[in-house]
This record gives sequence, C-alpha cells and structure tokens, in this order.
Amino acid sequence: MDFFFPEDNLNRMTPEETHITALSAEPYPDGYRLRVNIQITPFQKRPYIEVVLKDSDGAEVASSSIVEPLSWKLEFTMHIRDELKNPYTVEAQLYYPDGGPSAELQKFTFDVKPPLSSPTSDSA
Repeated sequence: MDFFFPEDNLNRMTPEETHITALSAEPYPDGYRLRVNIQITPFQKRPYIEVVLKDSDGAEVASSSIVEPLSWKLEFTMHIRDELKNPYTVEAQLYYPDGGPSAELQKFTFDVKPPLSSPTSDSA
C-alpha cells in the first residue's frame, strides 16, 4: 500500500541518500514546552528518527522516537522537565533499524525564556 499522494511528483531518495535537511525548535511562551520541526529528504523507504533534548549540563531532559513517519515534514511538541538550564540542544538522528545507513547527527541550540509569573490573588 502506497501512503504517498501520487500527485506529489517528488524525487524520492534511497536510504543511502535520505537525511535530515532542517531541524529547528521554538519554545512555547509557557517555558515548559517546545515545538520541534524536522524536515527530511523525500524517501522511498520510511526511516526512524531519534530526538533527544539536552540541557546546558548535557543531561537528557526529554526524548522521542519517531517510527516510520508518513511525511518528510514533521512537527511535534516536547516537554521540558525540571528547572530551566539554558542553553538547550535538540539532537536528531535518522537511521534504519535493519542495519541500513545512519545519517549524521543534527543539532540545534536555543534558549528558553522562563515563564512570566501569574499574579496570585489573596483569598480572604
């Protein structure tokens, strides 16, 4: 079964030619979530992608595994745990589980602004 739309007319790459073409991350204003965008070359065989978010100490804060994506443009949300430790780095690596080629690790570094404190009201 072919999951791609026949009208897309894209040149699909072999596993050896498939790689991440763009990686970016944008923190949400709440300071606890992150929108991650990944673009990969159009592919013939669906790859796997491992994504890891690390804080300034190099400690893993969050991770995600993407198994056989249907599209080459991916957008998803990651959650930041614990206190903020800027700068953060999101790392993504594309690979094939059957021992096929593994693409070079991609990195994107950014800062997260702390959320604005909401005023608390005294209840009397």
